[in-house]
Amino acid sequence: MSQKIIEILKQMIALPDLASKKWVYQQYDSHVMNDTIATNGDAAIIRVHGTNKALALTSDCTPRYVESDPEIGAMQAVCETYRNISATGATPLAITNCLNFGNPEKPKIMGQIVKSIKGINKACEFLSYPVVSGNVSLYNETNGNAINPTPTIAGVGLLKNLKKRADSKFTDINDEIFVIGKLKGHLDCSIYQRDILKIANSNNPPSIDLVQEKNNSEFIRNLVADDILTICHDISDGGLLVSLFEMSSNKIGCEVDIDNLSKNLAINQENLCFGEDQSCYVVAINLDKIELFKAKAKQKNIEIQRIGKTIPNYISISDSKISIEELKELNSELFENAFAY
Repeated sequence: MSQKIIEILKQMIALPDLASKKWVYQQYDSHVMNDTIATNGDAAIIRVHGTNKALALTSDCTPRYVESDPEIGAMQAVCETYRNISATGATPLAITNCLNFGNPEKPKIMGQIVKSIKGINKACEFLSYPVVSGNVSLYNETNGNAINPTPTIAGVGLLKNLKKRADSKFTDINDEIFVIGKLKGHLDCSIYQRDILKIANSNNPPSIDLVQEKNNSEFIRNLVADDILTICHDISDGGLLVSLFEMSSNKIGCEVDIDNLSKNLAINQENLCFGEDQSCYVVAINLDKIELFKAKAKQKNIEIQRIGKTIPNYISISDSKISIEELKELNSELFENAFAY
């Protein structure tokens, strides 16, 4: 089964949604004036010029969720930006939006717009995450067929001290890897369901628990501020195993016992690996900070689950493994082959 999981991972990371976009963004200078600190994490980190502060910036939306349930999908877009900013250690401040839809004169499209606005409002109010600006792009149709509803959310957060932030790539061997949040293995509306199982038109996007969203994000930010956490990445498109691949650097991967983890959590292995559970983060904790990490999680009543450890050069799934180098090559081929000349 573990070899099957690896074969699925290889297919997943070569899909357009998950393939590396590096060939595109390396075409321009993203480090003007040397104030761009990081671009490859959950949010870009841009120094406030001449200070030790920085802004964390991200833009997100999952149209397949919005198509399935506009209110929940729009809430998820807000929460994804909140999560991505928090994963760096920054405090989310505010959002702007661009509401991209088809012809609003059609009842279905107008319904999508109304429900999406309701979802954005609900999430922003609960998270104290105000909307400071926004715009719309309507009548996006070809031959009468509308685009998927895409209420794109751009969020900004503040890092008060650049020395206290988290990156998304593994940096040390033998760090313990944990998931913060509840793993459910939700496959409906996932990339795995759409592109691997070839099941379309699911009407059950992952649910959003705003209490858990807020509590888990605050917990992450506190860990970063207390120098307990320096490596963090949220679970989103593609699920847990794709997140672990994205966290792997050129020479550091991870070892995860999916067999036992699946049994302990009573979750099917494919659901566990590729389910797009919300409000969850993957973190790597140095061995000398494990007990403090566990104590703080217990104190704040935060659900955590150890899933493995960092190892050199490979992603190892139970009794099967694949090199990071091979996975990176698969992940980088699509856009380079499509556009390079």
